[in-house]
Amino acid sequence: MPYAESTTVSAHNSRAEIEKILQRYGADSFMYGWETDRAMVQFRANERIIRFIVDMPDRDDPEFTNTPTGRMRSIAQTEKAWEQGTRQRWRALALVIKAKLEAVDAGITEFESEFLAHILLPDGTSVGDWVLPAVAEAYESGDMPKALPMP
Repeated sequence: MPYAESTTVSAHNSRAEIEKILQRYGADSFMYGWETDRAMVQFRANERIIRFIVDMPDRDDPEFTNTPTGRMRSIAQTEKAWEQGTRQRWRALALVIKAKLEAVDAGITEFESEFLAHILLPDGTSVGDWVLPAVAEAYESGDMPKALPMP
């Protein structure tokens, strides 16, 4: 069962909460945006730019167009189910960001370690864009990478 799957908190309120959380923990810039199928939150804190890109639910997914028993939902019911899925994603993102910042604040982990995959490099790619393919290759081949891969 996904976190906040039955939340009534709007996506707008979750974005506003993320902004307040970031301010409370010392971020000095914040922005968000969206496309049809994904949303982005970006902020600057600890002299690093952090970006989260989150896939948003697909309106045409049977999870939203069909009932649990497989019957087709009306357009209004489909929209309502999709909006619930969108609200859930924004609540989960707010939880993740808050939990990471609280862990850093409590001294459990370091900022860079907690947000490592989401730190943007000067060319706009993330550390995760660079490292995750090398990790996958290392597991597949059993060999350690010799140097950071070029994007």
